[in-house]
Amino acid sequence: MLFFQDSKTPRVIAIASRIDLSLILTILVLAAIGLAVQFSTSGQDSAQIWQHASRITLAVILMIAIANIPITRLEKYTPHVYALGLILLMLVALFGVGRGGAQRWLDLKIISIQPSELMKLMVPMMVAWVLTKSRLPRSNHALQLVIAGFLVLFPAVLVFSQPDLGTALLIVSVGIYAIYLGGIAWRLLGSAAAIGLLAIPIIWPFLHEYQRLRVTTLFDPWQDPMGVGYHSIQSMIAIGSGGTIGKGWLNGSQSQLEFIPERSTDFVFSVFAEEFGFVGVLILMLLFLFLIVRCISVAFQLSNSYARIVVGSIAIMIFIHVFVNIGMVSGILPVVGIPLPMISYGGTSIVTILAGIGIVMGVRHEKE
Repeated sequence: MLFFQDSKTPRVIAIASRIDLSLILTILVLAAIGLAVQFSTSGQDSAQIWQHASRITLAVILMIAIANIPITRLEKYTPHVYALGLILLMLVALFGVGRGGAQRWLDLKIISIQPSELMKLMVPMMVAWVLTKSRLPRSNHALQLVIAGFLVLFPAVLVFSQPDLGTALLIVSVGIYAIYLGGIAWRLLGSAAAIGLLAIPIIWPFLHEYQRLRVTTLFDPWQDPMGVGYHSIQSMIAIGSGGTIGKGWLNGSQSQLEFIPERSTDFVFSVFAEEFGFVGVLILMLLFLFLIVRCISVAFQLSNSYARIVVGSIAIMIFIHVFVNIGMVSGILPVVGIPLPMISYGGTSIVTILAGIGIVMGVRHEKE
């Protein structure tokens, strides 16, 4: 009897071997939860669900593709990818599509992308490259800090001007964490942090009026219940009314009666909490916690400095997304427009998160 071996089989096995089963299962569970919540928030709109599902599918394919790229190749092309991100941000400033008073999207005819979301990953990659792969003198921490700081602040300023304060702050936060992982001296980081705090009064006048109101309304949303405070008030009502086990899928009064603004994107957690209650929220938090801890665990085991900084930054990026999104819809942080990974409706944000997870999978395989 003759046995025929498919020549593609070894290649398929090689690709599959680079996939972290625990990570991809967590991603798929979060994606399923996201689709269920989006079905509720969209008023059971099948077209929107199919669109969201297609974006997740493409992002998962990209994640697997990135997991199969050697980390040395990612290092090599990091400056090029970062430069491309800056070019896209500049194109947004010149030709960007405006939505809801903000010019953040670039229409590529086939798809629309939000380059600011991509910079959440590109910035820490570039910082890692500068601190570990460039020819800068290793002993000159001050020079390293100045250059790395510029690489973080320049795209953040471009994003801030769109205006998108939330994403700009997230880029700065992830960039600073990457600098910290790069081993910059504590006294320099402390001095830079002090300068940043002293600069707040200078930055404050440059904020848009609605941004300043969001900060001041945080302490008392009831001072403008039908204006700036409306989002926070309705969100807190929804979360509180969920109780222990929630009102049930598709049965949330705040979401189904459309009291919650932006319920498919920034405030999607409110819908989830109302329908699935404390138990559902606890399960969701455990899933995110596992995702973050798994990334941190991989980072600790890496000997490649570039990879360690990038993977650690990916972990903190996911943490900030979850912490800030839940904090703002719960009324403990200002509303800044940060999506909840895999749950909020959107394409570029999901692509960025899963691209990061793909990097984690790839380096995890290489260290074994």
